[in-house]
Amino acid sequence: MEHALENPRRRPSLAVRTMASDRFLAIATPIALLVLWEISVRLGIVDARFFPAPSSIFAKGWELGTSGELWGHMWASIKRLFLGFWLGLVPAIILGVIMGLSRPVRSALQPLVSGTYPIPKSALLPLILLIFGLGEMSKIVMVAIGVFYPVILNTISGVMQVAPIYYDVAKNFNASRWRVFKTVAVPGAMPSIMTGIELGAGMGLILIAIAEMMGAKEGLGFMIWNAWQLFSVETMYVGIFVIAIMGYAMALLLGEIGRKLMPWKQGR
Repeated sequence: MEHALENPRRRPSLAVRTMASDRFLAIATPIALLVLWEISVRLGIVDARFFPAPSSIFAKGWELGTSGELWGHMWASIKRLFLGFWLGLVPAIILGVIMGLSRPVRSALQPLVSGTYPIPKSALLPLILLIFGLGEMSKIVMVAIGVFYPVILNTISGVMQVAPIYYDVAKNFNASRWRVFKTVAVPGAMPSIMTGIELGAGMGLILIAIAEMMGAKEGLGFMIWNAWQLFSVETMYVGIFVIAIMGYAMALLLGEIGRKLMPWKQGR
């Protein structure tokens, strides 16, 4: 009888338990891998010259952090990534929505987008350095290129997948092109746009590291490359770990933004 009268609000819901389980797995899995790595190095199963123990990598990271060197490289990469992200994102969304809505524009520009997309972005670095030089702009442009293609392709696909009835309703209410753009095309394509943004952010992070290896004096990519030249393996791994953490942080941030923009997908 007491169980029957128990307030159901006090019992954790299935969604809360599932979320707690997901968070536990997200934390426990990398920790378990690091522990396994540490044990393997200490037992001599893994060569510490090429795969140093996580404890020594963390010690090196602490040393670089306290000296300020790590934060300087991180800030340089974050600044370039932020500027390049917006430089590639804004035109990709605008052009992607226009191409999705307009068949003539899509017919004219689709071959250019589809034809240049398969070109390895890292192969464009020499050309970008030739055009923009060794300064900041070349790194920002590399990030922008990496962000641009996933976003525009996913935006086009998302706009074209919006049910035609929504466009018909907007036309029946004499909605202007701008209103259709703002209230139908972009909201309807938002799931695909967010997928493109997540892919583009990851690609931008990859390309900024590559660009910094070739033509920079600071940044995480430069730190990794310089550590390779000096055979400072722990420093190399510190840079790799920091890039991985930045990528995970970006994924969490974009996921939270996606939940705010698309509340109807929170339960999935």
